[in-house]
Amino acid sequence: MAEKRNIFLIGPMGAGKSTIGREIAERLHLEFFDSDQEIERRTGADIAWVFDLEGEEGFRKREESVIEDLSEKQGIVLATGGGSVISASVRNRLSARGIVVYLETTIDKQVARTQRDRRRPLLQTSEEPRTVLENLAVERNPLYEEIADIIVQTDEQSAKVVAHKIIERLDF
Repeated sequence: MAEKRNIFLIGPMGAGKSTIGREIAERLHLEFFDSDQEIERRTGADIAWVFDLEGEEGFRKREESVIEDLSEKQGIVLATGGGSVISASVRNRLSARGIVVYLETTIDKQVARTQRDRRRPLLQTSEEPRTVLENLAVERNPLYEEIADIIVQTDEQSAKVVAHKIIERLDF
């Protein structure tokens, strides 16, 4: 029997990684994980609390560890945190251990999708959310593109349609 493959979803906050990841996992009968939810499960605290207590650096260390553990599994769909690609070791692990799908979205869609979400620590600053998202895009978009095996635009399509397009492009 062929080795089960992993699907890793990367992209900015608000791109739909968790929603689309669940849909793909359900259709392909794979186990779904969300790195943020796994951090919350392991720490017993929400992401905002981890950020407050340990800062972004502490959070990123936890995120790297969780992605290391989860990416060792076989036959999973993993929705990663938007900033996980900052770590070269995370990028290397994802590239080596599965198919990396970059869910691309516009700043306008990100603003619309995240405006009422209080669970995103990087947006809970005095800076305008649009400015924060634009700055993150400049830093992170090249990293997403660097490791992506598949790039899919998520703006004008439902999660079901995007999941279907990804599944069609997978080389399973």
